[in-house]
Amino acid sequence: MTEALNPDTLGPVDVAVILFEGNEFNGDVAPAIADLHDQGIVRVIDLAFVTKDPDGNAAVVEVEDAETADAFERLTGDELDLLSDDDLNEAAAGLEPGSSALLIVWENLWAGRLARSIRESKGKLVTLERIPRDTVLRAIAALEGE
Repeated sequence: MTEALNPDTLGPVDVAVILFEGNEFNGDVAPAIADLHDQGIVRVIDLAFVTKDPDGNAAVVEVEDAETADAFERLTGDELDLLSDDDLNEAAAGLEPGSSALLIVWENLWAGRLARSIRESKGKLVTLERIPRDTVLRAIAALEGE
């Protein structure tokens, strides 16, 4: 079993779908992801691109075949291919014509130690929810308005 899939050391795993309207993906997000990876904050487990042309034809683009492959080269060496063809086809089908998306699966290394200590203490995480950015911005604006 690879270290990334060892249940005793595995941190929480997230899947993100990042939409790029107008197929305007240029790889600028790669350095930010690489920085998180290099700092040991996340470990990229899988990465893929999906696209839909203006006529509505969907396609899955392998990272190594993408025009931006060089930007992601450092991140794709340890991939485990957790995204299935069905996952990728479903994401591509959901795109509007003339748009693309980056699908990324990462392990939250920063939370691995905490998760491990919770398990070792016979604890169990029962709820975890990410608060959408717009909700946080509304809450901040409300606080500032008081």
